[in-house]
Amino acid sequence: MRFKRSVSLTVDCFPEVFKLLLYRLVAGALFFSLIYLILHFGLSFIVHSAELEELTGLIPEFFRALAFSLIEGDAAMLTNFQTQFHAAFVDFLDLLGANIGSIIGSIIGVCCMYILSRIVNGLAQFAVAGAINDRMAVCSHTKFSVSYFKNIGRAALYHVIYVPLAFVYDVLSLSACWFLFFYIPSLLPNYGVVGVLAAIALTMTAILALQALKLTVISAWMPAMLADNKSLGAAFKGTFMLKDFTRRFMGYLIACYLIVFVNVGFALFTAASGLLITIPLSFLFLLVMQFVNYYETSGRKYFIGKTVVDGEDDDPAKQISQH
Repeated sequence: MRFKRSVSLTVDCFPEVFKLLLYRLVAGALFFSLIYLILHFGLSFIVHSAELEELTGLIPEFFRALAFSLIEGDAAMLTNFQTQFHAAFVDFLDLLGANIGSIIGSIIGVCCMYILSRIVNGLAQFAVAGAINDRMAVCSHTKFSVSYFKNIGRAALYHVIYVPLAFVYDVLSLSACWFLFFYIPSLLPNYGVVGVLAAIALTMTAILALQALKLTVISAWMPAMLADNKSLGAAFKGTFMLKDFTRRFMGYLIACYLIVFVNVGFALFTAASGLLITIPLSFLFLLVMQFVNYYETSGRKYFIGKTVVDGEDDDPAKQISQH
């Protein structure tokens, strides 16, 4: 029922997709330009270095040596290539070592721009979340700009805390999944392609499950700030105290699989142009799920279009008092 209502409410709020899309395109162009400038001024010496030119020039030499070895049955040319490649690679590492300060500075700059871009994009998500809450609570069609400037203070505070935490969580999750991907084939050395496919399947499952877990843990944080006007700290504490954790987790896990399926499908059959709609639509759907879960868990009534629906309150005492 919650999933079905989330889909219905997402359809009702569909115009927000285009606002998210426009905002993300403008913000994306801005931050892409800033990251390009950081990389250009910080790492241009690598791109134009003789060491990199020599290293990349050896790529066609490798295929030539490989073909000669296969045709002539003589591995001498391939051995000579290995010696040349090792010498060129050592020279390239020496270049990197001599400019390690510039490289580290560029990496830090790119990471900072990435985190800042997520905060800026998060302001738009918070604005859309405010409009969703108004739509559910009082059937109000709040404008994006009104919700944006009305909630910008709380949105900035929320994302300044959430984005670094999510960044660390995502890095640790991907690191664990990377280890899992290479660890599983070592356990199945005799299964060849089957072992690799098993590693891919289990790694994708782990990635989606970890993302679903993150979404479940923070699912009540933003809704509590908007629906109940709670402070950042009080809303964060409350997200761990909500009931039906397993139900919410399963809902988000199904949503993650559905989002991957839809986005990959549209990418393949629309030459990636469909992603301009499906990516912001995915963010909108996850936002709607947060509020539907919050309203349902607390047993509140809310609007879907012009229809009022009851939340699924599981508290027997409250249900008796209502009757």
